[in-house]
Amino acid sequence: MDKMEMDPLMTASNVYKLLNENDKVRVLEVTFKPNDVAKMHHHPDHVVYALRGGKMRLTSGGKTQEMEIKPGQVMFLDAQDHEATNIGGTTLDLLVMELKQ
Repeated sequence: MDKMEMDPLMTASNVYKLLNENDKVRVLEVTFKPNDVAKMHHHPDHVVYALRGGKMRLTSGGKTQEMEIKPGQVMFLDAQDHEATNIGGTTLDLLVMELKQ
């Protein structure tokens, strides 16, 4: 699959919504209700800001990692393909800022 087919707005439109885009950055709102899954998708280098925290499982490159995300937490993530699942009992709200080259 190419990167266009792995766009989270296509493969995970159940949780991703476009807020803004220009030639430098794309800003996405992500709302994960309990048990929501964002199927395998691709992000370039990106920054994630947690509006509301929760518990998430990320699967990437055959590895699975569980993370507790706190409200106000900021994370920088290198470009990657991953699947994300809300494994907690609360809605997880994130802003994802994808950096463009």
